[in-house]
Amino acid sequence: MSPDIIKIIWGIVIPFLGTTLGAACVFFMKDGFGEKVSKGLSGFASGVMVSASFFGLLAPAIEQSADMGKLAFIPVAIGFLIGMLFLLVIDMIVPHIHMDDSEEGVKSGLKRTTKLFLAVTIHNIPEGMAVGVVFAGWLYGNESMSFAGAMALAVGIAIQNFPEGAIVSMPLRAEGMSKMKTFLYGTFSGAVEPVGALLMILASSFVLPVMPYLLSFAAGAMFYVVVEELIPEMSEGEHSNVGTVSFAIGFVLMMSLDLCM
Repeated sequence: MSPDIIKIIWGIVIPFLGTTLGAACVFFMKDGFGEKVSKGLSGFASGVMVSASFFGLLAPAIEQSADMGKLAFIPVAIGFLIGMLFLLVIDMIVPHIHMDDSEEGVKSGLKRTTKLFLAVTIHNIPEGMAVGVVFAGWLYGNESMSFAGAMALAVGIAIQNFPEGAIVSMPLRAEGMSKMKTFLYGTFSGAVEPVGALLMILASSFVLPVMPYLLSFAAGAMFYVVVEELIPEMSEGEHSNVGTVSFAIGFVLMMSLDLCM
């Protein structure tokens, strides 16, 4: 197996490992995350995703559209808006589930187990696509795509995936489901990411010509998650300053990974 293939396998698996580690919280945490920890994780994940979306996705998309001159913004704007719209439609179909949802949510519409699993799983699809698109660009020699940048994006998404794995497993455990079963639910919610990344890489001959659109699409989807899900969770109620400080730390950490690796 060639070194490049091994690198790609690691790159597309890393975000999945982040979800798995988050789901594993069910084995050593009894009552879930406290309010400060929850806000800190939401803020940190927000900072990571905003930074990764700009430095890892939007900046390369803008660079690749530069030959369009003054119209270079068009592919980036179209892809970004479609990505936002995609997640908006998904959220209208599958209600979002948060770590602090009440029992009321269990009684409405789909079973809570199904809501939890679907909400996180579907939100993971564009993240897997983002990793796959960047690795496809690096594999085929796109000048604005580097292996270090692709790995930085994968690590950033893995960091963001950690609380998502816990979001699935911890509430299910609180409802009486076994630890192993809740762990598997959390783990499987992230399985779509390596699958989505691999499909993007395999379809790279079709992906490369529309790379700016796809990069911007992934960025738009990630921004939607931040604005709709993570920022409200970190800023509502007490201890919002914890979320704000964590956002700054996450943003600077991801920016440093992207620019220095």
